[in-house]
Amino acid sequence: MNANNPIGVFDSGVGGTSIWKEIHGLLPFEHTYYLADSKNAPYGNRNSDEIVALSIKNTEKLISLGSKIIVVACNTATTNAISILRSSFDLPIIGIEPAIKPAALNTKTGSIGILATRGTLSSKLFHTTSALFARDISVLEIVGEGLVPLIEEGDLDSPKLKSLLQTYLDPMIEANIDHLVLGCSHYPYLIPMLQTMLPESVKIIDSGEAVAKQTKALLEEDKLLRKERTKPKLQFYSNSDASTLEYLLRSYAAAIEVEQLDF
Repeated sequence: MNANNPIGVFDSGVGGTSIWKEIHGLLPFEHTYYLADSKNAPYGNRNSDEIVALSIKNTEKLISLGSKIIVVACNTATTNAISILRSSFDLPIIGIEPAIKPAALNTKTGSIGILATRGTLSSKLFHTTSALFARDISVLEIVGEGLVPLIEEGDLDSPKLKSLLQTYLDPMIEANIDHLVLGCSHYPYLIPMLQTMLPESVKIIDSGEAVAKQTKALLEEDKLLRKERTKPKLQFYSNSDASTLEYLLRSYAAAIEVEQLDF
C-alpha cells in the first residue's frame, strides 16, 4: 500500500461529510475520496442484509479507487456491517458508533439521550456498547425518523425540520438529560438548531473528532501518512443529485471536486 493513496470515506448520503471535515481538518494533506450513497439513503430503515450489501459495494468501489484505509462514516453501516467488512477486506477499516461512553461517564443527572436511526438502535453492536457503559444510568433512545431525508434535501432551517426535531427533544428535556449523543453522521448538521432548542446545560456529543484521531493513529501505525505537503485531491462522488453535497461543502468549493457517479 502506498502512503500517497487516498483515504476512502463512505456514508448513506451527505451526512458523513461531517466526519470528512474532521478528518481533513486533522490531516489536511491527505488525498480523500468520498462516496455519498444518497440513492439508497437512509440506511436506517433498511434490514441488516441490505445494509451489509450496500456497505460491501461502497467499500469495493473505494478500494477500486486505490484507498489505503476506509472510513465508514455511517453509524448504521458501522453497527450492522463493520465486522463483516473487516473480515472481508485486507486494509484498515474504521467505523463510527454513538459516543455512549463519554456521555455515560460524565452525566451528572444520571440521564442521557441518544438520537439515532432505527438501524443503529436495533443493532447488536449498539446494544453491546450500551450495556457495557450505560447500565447504571437512564438512557432515552429516540429514533430520528424522517430527519435524514430532510437533511439530504439541504434545508437545515426549515420549520418542518424544527417541528419534527421538537417532537424528539421534548421527552428528552422532560427526562432531564444532560448529554445528547448524536448517533447518525447526518445529525451534526442539526447542532446549530439543537443548541437553540435544548437547555444550555445539555452537552451535545458526536463522534467526528474521535474518528479523525483514530484515522490518523492507524495511518501512523502502518506508516501510511502522506509525506508531501502539497495540495491534496479531495474528490466527492454522489449517485444522486449532488447539489446538497455541494451546499454542505461550499466553504471548501475551491479545493474540492464534486461529481455525480453511478455506483
